Amino acid sequence: MSYGTPNNPYGTPQQPQPGHGYPQAPPVPQSYGAPVPQSPQGTVAAARVLLWVIVGLQVLGVALFAFSAVVVDRAKDEAAFEQLADYPTSALWGFAAFALLWGVFAAVLAAKFGSGGNGLRVTTLVFGILTAVIAVYPFTIAGLVHLVLGILIAVFVGNSKGKEWFNRPRY
Repeated sequence: MSYGTPNNPYGTPQQPQPGHGYPQAPPVPQSYGAPVPQSPQGTVAAARVLLWVIVGLQVLGVALFAFSAVVVDRAKDEAAFEQLADYPTSALWGFAAFALLWGVFAAVLAAKFGSGGNGLRVTTLVFGILTAVIAVYPFTIAGLVHLVLGILIAVFVGNSKGKEWFNRPRY
C-alpha cells in the first residue's frame, strides 16, 4: 500500500467525486417546534362566521315571531278579524322561544371556537346537521338559507382542517 492511494486507510482523505457517496436525506419536519395557530384559518374560520350569520338570522326570527304574536293578539279583539280567534298565539311565542334558544346555542358554539376541543367540533357538526334537517320542513326562503348554512357548517367543521384545528395542541 502506498501513502497516496485511495485504498490506504492511513492516507489523506480523498474528496468524493460528484455523483458518488450517499445522497443527502430530506429534512425531517419537527412538530415540537412548529408554531400553533392562535385563530382558526380557512374553512374553520368560515364555519365560525356562518354560525354568527345564523345568530343574526335567529334574532330576526325572534323579532318576527314576537311581532306576529302581538299583532294577532291585538287583531283578535277587532270584529274584522274574527277568524283569528281560533289561532293560538302561544304557538308563535313557542317559535320565538325556540328561535331564541337556537340562536343562543349558535352564539355559544361560535364563541368557543378559539378554545374548544374535539367535543366542540362534534357538537358543532351535530348543530349544522340538525339545522339543515329542521330547515327542510318549512321550505321557505329562510328555511333554504338555514339549510345551506347548516350543510356548510357541517362540512367545514367535519373536514380535515376542522379536525386539525380542534385537535391542535394547547399550551
